[in-house]
Amino acid sequence: MADPTRVFRLPLSSVYPLYVNKVERKGRTRAELDETIRWLTGVGDDELRAHLESGTTLQEFFDGARLNPNAAKITGVICGLRVEDIEDPLMQKIRYLDKVVDELAKGKSMDKIQRT
Repeated sequence: MADPTRVFRLPLSSVYPLYVNKVERKGRTRAELDETIRWLTGVGDDELRAHLESGTTLQEFFDGARLNPNAAKITGVICGLRVEDIEDPLMQKIRYLDKVVDELAKGKSMDKIQRT
């Protein structure tokens, strides 16, 4: 069985371009992606760029994040699992990010993504 914590050690900089490609293929922008990431994690533009440039792992990124209180309202299935049922707190945060990126790529409005 594969090590499920392997994803924790992935650099944010290796995942971010995949997110960019995903949203841009669906007609959304990098700016919208960055806004979504800022909303979920509380990081600013400069802080996000620093994480991307320094090779910060997903675990390090989320350890320093200030998760938006509305993140708990993120529900649904990602990678075959309901995000609200994921027991590992770090994996849940990573899947929250995956879920909101999916919603962005599917054309949801920023208000709905941000649960306002």
